[in-house]
Amino acid sequence: MAKLTGPLANKDTVSGSDPLHELLLKLRARDVLSEEEEQILRDSIGEIKELPRAKVIVKAGVTVSECTLLVEGFVCRYKDLSDGQRQLMELHVPGDFLDLHSFLLKQLEHNVGSMTPVRLVMTPHDKIRDITEKHPHLARMLWFSTLLDAAIHRERILSVGRRSALSRISHLFCELYVRLNVVGLTDGFSYRLPITQADIADASGLTAVHVNRMLKQLREMGLMSFRNNEVVIQDWNQLQRTGEFSDHYLYLERRPR
Repeated sequence: MAKLTGPLANKDTVSGSDPLHELLLKLRARDVLSEEEEQILRDSIGEIKELPRAKVIVKAGVTVSECTLLVEGFVCRYKDLSDGQRQLMELHVPGDFLDLHSFLLKQLEHNVGSMTPVRLVMTPHDKIRDITEKHPHLARMLWFSTLLDAAIHRERILSVGRRSALSRISHLFCELYVRLNVVGLTDGFSYRLPITQADIADASGLTAVHVNRMLKQLREMGLMSFRNNEVVIQDWNQLQRTGEFSDHYLYLERRPR
């Protein structure tokens, strides 16, 4: 398997107990943050919440006055149809803001919910407004985060609309590996993913039965396995080829923003 270099291979020394640990790793992978900017982010922290799995964090159509940063666990953005079918629009990992765009929109047109037990940090909109008015580089980094979410969303649309079942499953596991590796949550070529095959089905536009078949095929091909909430990648290069995966849309280059 290919050895990762550059930002993905960089492991930071910030304590894992720091609620901003993963966010800082995510931002530092794309640009340089000053000590002052890091302190400004720390000063913006409000309430810290813990929720169990399957809880609505942000409900569609409800006015919100704070943004939510994911510290631990996995979260999804989703929409439901009247017949109960659900489409996951995006999966979020630690270090992601879940609703930074709510600062301007004031409410979301989709739900945000926990897929596992989660720990969250709340940032009042007043703090975000202060950052945008007084700290332009930090404001651009937060803006970058929303643009990155949009790029991930477009890639998900392409997967659901045009990629084969095997390709879209492979692509999803490749993407999650890269995103988790950026924030230091992988172990070699494996990572914890405590979600269900039904969740993967809702994210990929497939049935749970079809997902099970694709996972079996990937395992038999010697590319990866997903068992006991752990993903183990045996052949990274071939898994990328199978999923037609390139990390270009994750904008991993460290450059001035």
